[in-house]
Amino acid sequence: MEVQGKVKLVGETQTFGSNGFRKRELVVTTEEQYPQHIMIEFVQDKTDLLNSFAPGQDVKVSINLRGREWLDPKTNTTRYFNSIQGWRIESLAPAAAGAQGGMPPMPPVDAFEPATDLNQDDNDDLPF
Repeated sequence: MEVQGKVKLVGETQTFGSNGFRKRELVVTTEEQYPQHIMIEFVQDKTDLLNSFAPGQDVKVSINLRGREWLDPKTNTTRYFNSIQGWRIESLAPAAAGAQGGMPPMPPVDAFEPATDLNQDDNDDLPF
């Protein structure tokens, strides 16, 4: 499953327990008629995937839905909890101007070498 939207929050990595379980939360706001703020957990080595993301970026996050059962020892009742776990995230950077239609983006100007074999005396037949 996937969630698309704009990054609202990238949390700090939290460490729990003696074995060092790591968790980091990401909040993505969907862009639809009724925007939703979806909290997605990244755990263990996946927490590092969020290092290069910041609020305001458009992203697509691959997720798994997780559910677990818990028996309350005091009341002997069963409760159920759900979580959304992310396992991949990619930037949805807008296409550069002029790059529509499948054309690659234009390289920066300094990527081109200046012409050195120009002859100012050459007459051209261009009308401008």
